[in-house]
Amino acid sequence: MPQVDLAPDEKIWHLQISKNDIKGAKYAILPGDPGRVPKIAALLDRPEKINVNREYVTYTGYVGDAKVVVCSTGIGGPSASIAVEELHMLGVDNFIRIGTCGGIHLDVLGGDVVVVTGAIRAEGTSREYLPIEFPAVSDLDMAVALRDGAKNLGYRYHTGVVECKDSYYGQHSPERMPVSYELLNRWEAWKRAGTLGSEMESAALFTVCAAIGAKAGAVMHCVQNQERKALGMENPFDHDTEKAIRVVLEGIKLLEERGF
Repeated sequence: MPQVDLAPDEKIWHLQISKNDIKGAKYAILPGDPGRVPKIAALLDRPEKINVNREYVTYTGYVGDAKVVVCSTGIGGPSASIAVEELHMLGVDNFIRIGTCGGIHLDVLGGDVVVVTGAIRAEGTSREYLPIEFPAVSDLDMAVALRDGAKNLGYRYHTGVVECKDSYYGQHSPERMPVSYELLNRWEAWKRAGTLGSEMESAALFTVCAAIGAKAGAVMHCVQNQERKALGMENPFDHDTEKAIRVVLEGIKLLEERGF
């Protein structure tokens, strides 16, 4: 349940939006990049720009009869957790992340869609909500609907676990870090366990939602696969997130049809 009692027109601290601004929103779609918000909103019915503050760009719109709010979260777990907390305080209970990832498993190619079922908590935000033994997992109904959305749209997709970290360059330049021994060993473990990709927000999203009693899912767009590159394999680069966006919108339609 929300932890504060806000008046209907009172602006919450970081998002600088009110309950009335997003009244009736059932779902929050959470991209990291503020520039991705208008792109998502353009695919909604009756899109409306609500506010821009810091890294948080907020729109509302509809997927069929379901009202949604689209809010960027910036990069990483700390800012994502603020967005989730404040949207929940304003009345939203269902959260779906749209993000990008780098592939780890050799089957995951640039341009593929990854429906996240669980996340490795190799970041810090989630540890301030729940002990590390608690798993960071997607809501089952959301994961199934998002998978079915990808299937219905005919996209190449994967379902499974991603790794979440706090340092982008710790992943891409681990050898120059004083803790390189730890980073390289952990990366090898993620590979051996079949981890699909690496990103920076899903573990915090899943864990925060578990702690506050909300539901969460996530869809990633794979940009490229550094393991394929290291092996000299074909490694397409793809920065167009439209497929992941359409999977989320199709997933919401399916959730509504299924009485979610």
